[in-house]
Amino acid sequence: MNLLRKFLLPFAFLYGIIVWFRNKFFDAGILKSTSYNFPVICVGNISTGGTGKSPMIEYLLRKLDYKNMAVLSRGYKRSTDGFLLLKGDEKAIETGDEPLQFKNKFPAVMVAVDADRRNGIAELRKKHAKIVLLDDAFQHRKVKAGFNILLTAYGDLYANDFLLPTGNLRETYSGADRAQVIIVTKCPPNIPLKEREHIRFKLQIKQYQNLFFSTIQYAETISDGTTQYYFSDLCDNCTVVTGIAKPAPFIQHLEKQNIQFEHQKFPDHHNFTETEINLLNTKACILTTEKDFMRLKDKITVPLYYLPIETSFVENEAYFLSRINKFITEFKQ
Repeated sequence: MNLLRKFLLPFAFLYGIIVWFRNKFFDAGILKSTSYNFPVICVGNISTGGTGKSPMIEYLLRKLDYKNMAVLSRGYKRSTDGFLLLKGDEKAIETGDEPLQFKNKFPAVMVAVDADRRNGIAELRKKHAKIVLLDDAFQHRKVKAGFNILLTAYGDLYANDFLLPTGNLRETYSGADRAQVIIVTKCPPNIPLKEREHIRFKLQIKQYQNLFFSTIQYAETISDGTTQYYFSDLCDNCTVVTGIAKPAPFIQHLEKQNIQFEHQKFPDHHNFTETEINLLNTKACILTTEKDFMRLKDKITVPLYYLPIETSFVENEAYFLSRINKFITEFKQ
């Protein structure tokens, strides 16, 4: 925590009071929250970004074998307004990078964006969606998802954080009580049992909750969107571009691949300016994340690659999926 953020501590307390009252009003029914008679699953967090929500949404899309599934996102930093059902040929600025990534990877899945989640769900139902995955809607209390999956990153647990603007929490970590499942993401694949139990204690997992641990699995090859390549195929003077909340694990993985590169770091969901694009187009080649690839692919003229990633569970994957499937099958499809 830097000195400036410490000076903002009074604002963090004020923010915490406001959020606490807001949550209490929703819990008491003073503020209306809409429930649904079909499966609505929320993947979210209580901190600001970097917990692996997009890989988790993709994991669910890969693993859940149901027809008429849909993903609803806000479409952060998009230039359009209202409800938009993606076709897959849009530009990231129109849809947000993550929704476009979902649609490109899972073309048969309905992917939509709408800042008004209630309206977005209603529109998706008109298009015969039977299961809705909400991307980053844990604080959107106007919608009451039937099943909440809360993510927190290993090494950056919400229990060790503080409220905005002093820390990175969107709400006090008592908000985690609304989740049925909590997943610690980005764990070492061999995280010891003793450490897992220590994390369970720190997060104060309730009896009705399940705690799981997952890791990021990096692909062995990189892609230009159509063809796979090895790291050895990269140019000698590669530039790595990141516009994600926490690029350190990505960079650390690349440092192990025996490649030479320079790293250009941008803010999360960064909309690249014309000047920045012109500068990047002077590079020999660019390697980036899959999310950043969505924003760069229509602008970069030099060879552009991304490294695919997937969520992988450390243990108990079958039990996690059984909980999700049990929730879904409780509804009459």
